[in-house]
Amino acid sequence: MVSLDSAVLARMEKGGKRYEVLLDPTLVEGFKANPENVNLDDLLAMDEVFHDARGGERPTEEAIERVFGTQDISTIVQIILEKGSIQLTTAQRKAMVENMRQQIIHHIHTQAVDPKTKSPHPKTRLELALDESRYSVDPFKRLEEQVKDAIAKLKPLIPLSFESIRLAFKVPGSAYGSAHRILQPYHQKSGWLEDGSWACVVECPAGMKADLIGDVMRRSSDTEVKEL
Repeated sequence: MVSLDSAVLARMEKGGKRYEVLLDPTLVEGFKANPENVNLDDLLAMDEVFHDARGGERPTEEAIERVFGTQDISTIVQIILEKGSIQLTTAQRKAMVENMRQQIIHHIHTQAVDPKTKSPHPKTRLELALDESRYSVDPFKRLEEQVKDAIAKLKPLIPLSFESIRLAFKVPGSAYGSAHRILQPYHQKSGWLEDGSWACVVECPAGMKADLIGDVMRRSSDTEVKEL
């Protein structure tokens, strides 16, 4: 359950009255897309509908039934999000926009490379280019959609190439557990060697090469890596 301090206010007005719920901002878009995929206990700061959430004023059950035609909180939240709006304080919006902006930059940094150097663009360069492109970050729009839109804005400004690379790791058996957890998302094939080492071939975005190798090497400095 999201804390009251982190929750955002969703509000709808009808019949001269406000109807409000307090929600986790990170789950709003997922709930709107498919309510069944979001746990209400995670979405709601409080399992209640308010006239004034900050002041604690609540509508009667009769008023809720008259306005929404139900007492089901999930349906009520859907109606408020469909017909109402999200109310953010200036500080909340600023923080949410910056958080989403950093997620977009991190995603592009780890997925793309400069086609000339085959290395990721520094995050600072991506940040400056994103500012130059005047891309407007939406704190509620899905990350994947915004990354796609941001890339379209960035490509005229900086060269971006989305390539995959294959890496072969040879990890001491004692580091198998931690290395396996890191490499599993990119796993292609693996097996145990006669000397007790674990070998693994992965395919990952070229921009992730240094970070992925660094993560594994921090678990075991004896790891051997080569690009295939």
